[in-house]
Order: sequence, then structure tokens, then C-alpha cells
Amino acid sequence: MSSETARCISLRKAITQMPARYGYRLSQFFVAMTARLTSAERELVANVLSPAELRLFERMPQHDQRHCLDVYRLLLRGGYADTLLLRAALLHDCGKVDDDGRPIPLLYYGLFVILKRVAPGLYAWAARDGRGPLRPFAIHITHDERSARMAEAAGSPPALVATLRDYAERRVTERTRALSWADNQV
Repeated sequence: MSSETARCISLRKAITQMPARYGYRLSQFFVAMTARLTSAERELVANVLSPAELRLFERMPQHDQRHCLDVYRLLLRGGYADTLLLRAALLHDCGKVDDDGRPIPLLYYGLFVILKRVAPGLYAWAARDGRGPLRPFAIHITHDERSARMAEAAGSPPALVATLRDYAERRVTERTRALSWADNQV
């Protein structure tokens, strides 16, 4: 089979699966728009993180806070009790906030998903350019490593920073395997 034929088959398959994917993504968008944390959940996070780590958590938009807390809770339900892993779960997306404290606008997330799947080269180009309205692409593509750097700057323990760095580099460790498992489910 020629590469052109394979590409056409792949594109046809992607198009036929789009409605289900878009419905799922629309439901994710709605959940993100309505994400809230209760005062009890905020207290829980404050009791788990150091004061400097808590500031990183609080800079994230509520939808990212909700996601990180849901990852944390899934790990707990999965029997994980490693406090550094649980703290890493709460901080793994803090790098989605830029150096000036601005989060990635929620509408960009749909663009990221579509471009990464349909036009990965365009997504990579936008992330490399990273200027003006493309700045969120640069933040998004580097957010895992940014999270590790931010946790390090906040004085997180070296093992927690190493977990976030390993996660960013896709190195498989016991902690990154667990974090990936939970992150990909919520």
C-alpha cells in the first residue's frame, strides 16, 4: 500500500470518528467551564502542599485545579499513599500558567487537541513560534518541564521535582507510571 493510500485511509478513519471525539471534547469543555473546588477541597490541598507549592496551585485556573485534584484523588483511590507522588499530582499542570501568572485561555485547549491529532506539524510550528496569539502553544508544549522548574523554584523536595521532570521527559518510574495512569483517566 502506498503512503498516499495509507494517509487517505487514516484521514477517512479520523473523519468518521470525529463526531464521537468532538462530543467527548465538548463535554470536557463544559466540565472545565463549570469546574469548582469546595472549601473542604481547598483546605485539603492546603494541608498537602507547602505554602509555596500552594501558591503555584492557586495560580492555576479552576479547571486545572479541579483536574489536578481529581488526579490526586484517583491515585488515593488506587491505593497510592506516596506523599511526594500525591503532591506531584497536585502540581503537574502548574506550568500551564505563564511567567506573568496568565493561564492558557480555555478555548485554546480545543485547538491543541485538534491540531495535535490532525496537523501535528502545525501544532509544533505554532509552539516553536510562540509569539503573540501563539504564546499559549509554547506554554502548552513545555508545561510539563515548566511545572518541574516552578516546583523547584518553590522549594519542593528534590524527589518531587525529579518526579515532575521524569514525567516531562517521559521517563518511566514507579511514580511517573502512576501519575500517567491517573492523568490519562481524568
